[in-house]
Amino acid sequence: MTTTFRSNLKPGTTLWAGRRAQWRALGLSDEDLEKPKIAVVNSSSKLSSCFSHLDDLARTVCDAIREAGAIPFEVRTAASSDFITSAGCGGSYILPTRDLIVADIEASVEGALLDGMICLSSCDKTTPAHMMAAARLNLPTLIVIGGYQKTGHYKGEEVDIEEVFLKAGYIDSGSITVKELGEMADQAVQGPGVCAGMGTANTMHIAAEALGFALPGSAPVAAMSAPMMDNAREAARRIVEIVRSGFKPRDWLDEGAFRNAACAVLSVSGSINAVKHLQAVAREAETDVDVYRLFEELSQTLPLLSAVRPNGTGSIAQFEASGGAHALLKRLEPVLDLKARNAVGARMADTLAGYEVPAGGIIQTLDQPVSSNPSLVFVRGSLLPGSGIARIGGTAKRRMNFSGPALICHSRDEALGRIREGRIERGSVLVLRGLGVKGGPGMAMTSAVVFALDGFGLIDDIAVITEGQLSGLVNKGLVVGEASPEAADGGALGLLNDGDLITIDLHTRTVNHHLDDAVLQARRAEQRSYGVAVRPGLLTLYRANVTPVHEGATLLPPRAA
Repeated sequence: MTTTFRSNLKPGTTLWAGRRAQWRALGLSDEDLEKPKIAVVNSSSKLSSCFSHLDDLARTVCDAIREAGAIPFEVRTAASSDFITSAGCGGSYILPTRDLIVADIEASVEGALLDGMICLSSCDKTTPAHMMAAARLNLPTLIVIGGYQKTGHYKGEEVDIEEVFLKAGYIDSGSITVKELGEMADQAVQGPGVCAGMGTANTMHIAAEALGFALPGSAPVAAMSAPMMDNAREAARRIVEIVRSGFKPRDWLDEGAFRNAACAVLSVSGSINAVKHLQAVAREAETDVDVYRLFEELSQTLPLLSAVRPNGTGSIAQFEASGGAHALLKRLEPVLDLKARNAVGARMADTLAGYEVPAGGIIQTLDQPVSSNPSLVFVRGSLLPGSGIARIGGTAKRRMNFSGPALICHSRDEALGRIREGRIERGSVLVLRGLGVKGGPGMAMTSAVVFALDGFGLIDDIAVITEGQLSGLVNKGLVVGEASPEAADGGALGLLNDGDLITIDLHTRTVNHHLDDAVLQARRAEQRSYGVAVRPGLLTLYRANVTPVHEGATLLPPRAA
């Protein structure tokens, strides 16, 4: 008996006739038209090495889907790389591209009423976008990990793009020359794929497996390696089975699944960007899961199990050889929700049963961790009642509290100019405001400010609070990112003046101003406004509709009570 899929329209209708004409022209037979139709979501782009290999991966996936008895349809979307897309408008296009990809997928896949998706996930924003789209459409979906890039050597030492990004902040201090930086950049990337550290991309790849979107044992993986291609073929086979079973993301995207993802991210001191991305997935799935609170609670007790750069000396290749996310989850087994399921319907208990972590790797145990210190610290208080996040990596020895006068900047370039000219006093709290999801809009890039402070030897003597985006590589100093609510959305950050006292205490997980109610009321009456002017287009639409960062920074309205 032939299974009826939603892609099989009623014969004789106008839609059926038009579709038949189009697809017969593509070479599909009558038999093909009755098979499951699978979208192969491809963010291929020749703008960036992050995505440059995905066309080859797409061909492999499409072939495997056909062999499994279904019909693949390649769907192209936007693609953004932090190193490339950050050039325009201060980096404001980067985060909005995540939600643009979600809309791309919705328009193509839902518009055509396809039956399932395989998403080829590579750089920072594609993985969360793919999971968000799957949650929004509630369509059977698997993530295929696009893999990490091969790195090079410079002056006898290994060099990667993370090191280039960091050292670019040292130019103004004279710690490195433009010639040296260029030579490093020439060697840093030796193949396609994402940054080879525990930045946002590899963090999200691991989170995708922990959450259940990627098959067990598939993250992280070297780009274009045999294991990557094997994972892709297996995912192609399994997605056809999932479509036939009717199992959908909202059948398993519950609090237990998000808890497991949060445990994985925290135990490797993953990028702080993962928190808002996972909250966005929960929002798109229309769940009540408060991902920020999950992270906040788990971060107080969960130790660091592996220290991959920039958290330590380990490499992502060593992490993969140690068993990757599968081994990490096995180590975390006592604290996971073992009833949580994944995209193929298997419970976490079954996924981990019988698995043995490779001996001699760099993934430690809960009772003998790399560090018992927290890797991410979530702060709240009178200045940031929404939330702020400090990444301390679990192992770093650094200041855990700071009290000092505010020094306020309204752009990355303004802050960099002050640092370069020596107009930032030690003991100050550098506040970067007007740069959040509304003010930026889209969270303008502010990582360079942190790297410049490091280059000038100020990183341990100045605290930073920023609404803008921080690279997943930022792991130095006392830096509070994802500051919320932002100044442009009426947050208390907008009421600060230069010199106002700010106190940050990571032990008590607080960040407070010391302004009394009368001062606050008077400043609110001044009708201050924040945010840069942008030309009409994507960024103005984004600014008008985006939710606060601690709610996931999505374009969906708040869920009705």
